[in-house]
Amino acid sequence: MFKKQALPTSMVNRCKVRTKYLLWACIGFLFLFAFLSPAKSFPHSPYYFINNNADSIPASWASKLIYKNASNALTLSNKPPLDLSIYSKDSLAFIVDYKAKDSTVLMVPQNQFYLHNEAEIKNPDADISANTIEFNKNTNIVKFYGNKDTSNAISGRPTILQNGSKSILDSGYYNIKSQKGILKNTYYNEGEIYVQAAIAKKIDSNSIFVKDARFTTCNLDPPHFDLHAFKMKMISGKLAVSGPAIPEFEGVPMPIVIPFGIYPLTRGRHSGLLPAVFQQDNIKGLGLTGLGYYKVINDYWDVTTRVDLYSYGGYTINVNPDYYKRYAYRGNLNVSYQFTKTLNSYGNVAQEYTKNKTIHIGWSHSMDSKAHPGESFSASVNAGSTLYNSLQTLNPYQSFNNQLNSSITFSKNWDNGKYNLSMQANHSQNSVNHSINIQFPTINFSTATINPFQKKELVGKPKWYENIGISYNGTFQNQLSFYDTAKNSIKSLLDTMQWGAQHQIPITLTLPAVGPLLFSPSVSYSENWISRKLISHWDSTLAKVDTTIEKGFFTARQMSFGIAMNTRIFGTMNFKHGNIRAIHHEIRPTISLNYTPNMASSYFKTLQVDTTGRKQRVSEYSYPGSVGGFSETTFGGINFGIDNILQMKVLNKKDTTGDPDKETKKVSLIDGLSINSGYNLVADSLNWSPVSFSLRSSLFNNKLNFNANMTLDQYETDAYGTRINKLLWSQGKLGRITNGTISMSTSFSSKKTDQKTDQQRVASDPDPNMPPDQQLQQLNYVRDHASDFVDFNIPWNIQASYAMGFSKVINPDYSGFHNVYNSSLNLNGDFSLSPKWKAGGSIYFDVIHHQVGMMTLFLTRDMHCWQMAINVSPIGRFKSFSIVLNPKSGILRDLRINRSRSFY
Repeated sequence: MFKKQALPTSMVNRCKVRTKYLLWACIGFLFLFAFLSPAKSFPHSPYYFINNNADSIPASWASKLIYKNASNALTLSNKPPLDLSIYSKDSLAFIVDYKAKDSTVLMVPQNQFYLHNEAEIKNPDADISANTIEFNKNTNIVKFYGNKDTSNAISGRPTILQNGSKSILDSGYYNIKSQKGILKNTYYNEGEIYVQAAIAKKIDSNSIFVKDARFTTCNLDPPHFDLHAFKMKMISGKLAVSGPAIPEFEGVPMPIVIPFGIYPLTRGRHSGLLPAVFQQDNIKGLGLTGLGYYKVINDYWDVTTRVDLYSYGGYTINVNPDYYKRYAYRGNLNVSYQFTKTLNSYGNVAQEYTKNKTIHIGWSHSMDSKAHPGESFSASVNAGSTLYNSLQTLNPYQSFNNQLNSSITFSKNWDNGKYNLSMQANHSQNSVNHSINIQFPTINFSTATINPFQKKELVGKPKWYENIGISYNGTFQNQLSFYDTAKNSIKSLLDTMQWGAQHQIPITLTLPAVGPLLFSPSVSYSENWISRKLISHWDSTLAKVDTTIEKGFFTARQMSFGIAMNTRIFGTMNFKHGNIRAIHHEIRPTISLNYTPNMASSYFKTLQVDTTGRKQRVSEYSYPGSVGGFSETTFGGINFGIDNILQMKVLNKKDTTGDPDKETKKVSLIDGLSINSGYNLVADSLNWSPVSFSLRSSLFNNKLNFNANMTLDQYETDAYGTRINKLLWSQGKLGRITNGTISMSTSFSSKKTDQKTDQQRVASDPDPNMPPDQQLQQLNYVRDHASDFVDFNIPWNIQASYAMGFSKVINPDYSGFHNVYNSSLNLNGDFSLSPKWKAGGSIYFDVIHHQVGMMTLFLTRDMHCWQMAINVSPIGRFKSFSIVLNPKSGILRDLRINRSRSFY
């Protein structure tokens, strides 16, 4: 048995002390565990205060606040709970992120929460920032306001971001659950829309009632213009509706009252009406143009329909579908029907009005190369009545266009391009002679060069015959020709239809180089299939050439043999002193021996062409527009030519790096100077071929482009212009010029105020509500309407071109040749009168007739949120002017002040 004994007093005292320290340690551990545990509640004290002192927890920590139940318990947590259904029904069903720079105050018994100095609250519905934010859990109301200093200036004004909209205000309160609230002195922004309101009442998450509102698209404060409406309702992302409104410019009210206003706030593509503009035309009457409707069909298609109405009874209907699918295709179609009723301004006409019905079809389509590798489909259609362009009074460029062309092409290749197939439909028409030519279908099939004697696996050096290559190129075409002024029936149109085919089989051989010389033998076989034969004979009774057409299947064949040699010769002259350091000359001579036998004599015959008994050799396969025959001339001779390139190196005065590679720069003097001719060894006369000259040059750092071509014939002609076997060299003359052209073009512009390209400028300041593909479409629209959207980034630019041509054309009655001359000068450019004013224009001058064919002038003004364009065409068939003033905003772009007039 153990006997109970008393402990010494000193030991008892030591145990009391140790127990005391152990108790305090346990209390401290429990407190620390309670503070760090994510599920523990705060003690029920009157308030709990956290400041930014060094011995406290910073309130700027992005804590997450969740109200759990009605017992005033709240939790600071870094992760949201997995199941919110376990909490009280009056709790918020989302997480609120908050922070404040100065302090965060939690009034737990009163269910109130305060954030001071740069306070922010973020939740799934809205983001609120202000100098001070108060939240009452009992009422779910958030109050926010700024801070006034001694001068009554407000700092830390509240800002609300919600559903893509932004509001800046003086003060307000907002119910988180019901989405209702009052905002005072609000500056509201959504997309391109800016609204300043004295009082805004928010009735739900999307609707706002506004009192004393100023509606504008100008982002300045104060704005350049606004619509002052006393009452307005805004539905976020849809539209805004206002009562009576007064326009104000620079704060000055206009004496105009708009009874009501509907302002679209929908982002992206949406259907809607397109407003019209008034214009005056002295031959069409007063016009209401551009009235229409824009319809979004689906994500890939939309249709724009517009109507122009004129007081004399004319009208125009335009239907423009547009479609686009990313990585697949893009295109648009434009169908226009035009009924014109124009006033006859001459007194001696029988009728007061002239009526015309015209139609125009335009279609462009392109396929993305990634959609179907190896296949492509494209279309560029520009067709319609020949009078359509001439009746466009306000578009001088279109009214002067007399030629319309269209092309639709599908192509496909196989086996990495070894086999190629293309199908085309082509159209061309001339509004002067009213002729229309349609080629459909045109089918072309070609193969790459095939080496039939080449081994599948190359071993060692190939034999010479293994380099023999053969290929094929075949074209089948069908053509329909008629005049739109004639009364064409289906039978008459089919009667003009003609078809033809061309086949070419070239055989080539690549030989090893013999020193600097390259030799290339070749053999070619060609065959044409022809559907029509033109039989001509001299009618002595009527004293004219009479022709008849014979339909059937006819063939024409041709062979050619040849061997060509070419090389390159280089020469350089160096200089030790002066700015010119070297001159480089490159010569590219070519010589070929060719033989082409006469295989066309069977369809050539001698024909009397006039009453003098003069005769010519004519071909039966010379029906206009069809696949024809070959020349009956036998050629066995030499073709030769030479091409020259001249360059020089000069000192680069701008270089300060000392790099030898940058010390000099290359300057091109002559890009190409070529001379070509030939001599027929087997012909009994006219052995020399005409000499052709060609010169190409780009001078002054490609500022001046020069091109010249000329053909020189060494033989004389008789009284009818036919070549005779008499060389002009024997008379001391080089020859006679049969045709020639000279063209020069240049452009000068000042340096840009910044070096950004148009794409970079759009990318650096994009519309946040516009996707990249629509930004590209807007950029293309700006380029197509240069007078409305002028690049003020370039102070001035000038483009000039001059062209002169000369040719000899045979007379229709074969009586000889007559000379045809043309010479024209084109100038266009613009310059900035000031950083916001730009003027410019273009002029076409006919040098031969000494008259101005067309002139257009424009004056533009950039007014920040507005733009003005004045266009004048004082010379030409149609004279016109227009003044357009409209906002630059895409939402209000159709709200324009327009004044247009045209004169015939």
